[in-house]
Amino acid sequence: MNDPSAYIKPLPVPSPETEPFWEGCKRQELLLPLCDKCRSYWFPPSILCPECLSTDWQWVQASGKGKVFAFGVYHRVYHQGFKEEVPYTVAVVELEEGPRLISNIVGIPPSEVKVDMAVQVLFDEVTPEVTLYKFQPA
Repeated sequence: MNDPSAYIKPLPVPSPETEPFWEGCKRQELLLPLCDKCRSYWFPPSILCPECLSTDWQWVQASGKGKVFAFGVYHRVYHQGFKEEVPYTVAVVELEEGPRLISNIVGIPPSEVKVDMAVQVLFDEVTPEVTLYKFQPA
């Protein structure tokens, strides 16, 4: 874990709908909503299944495996917290379960990231209260 006083990047602010997701990240679990009626996964979380509008759903652990759907490489400092990381990769990752999440691709130079590249989730405990999900090559 990094020194929490030294962490200057933006942090998520969980809502009632997303709090279970962020609690799962703290436990090193990538959680997704799964509809009990139509068996659809979705993200971001909401109180209704976007496929069938059912309110009967549960949080389940996802595989954490997926592929890069799209990505961009940031060469400019838009927030001072990222100035030591430029260039860095932000990607839309399509999970095996179907939903797409936005996060960083780490552990690989930005020039080597490719669309359809297999990735796996990893967790980064950035403060005692917040653990972020990121992706690395599988």
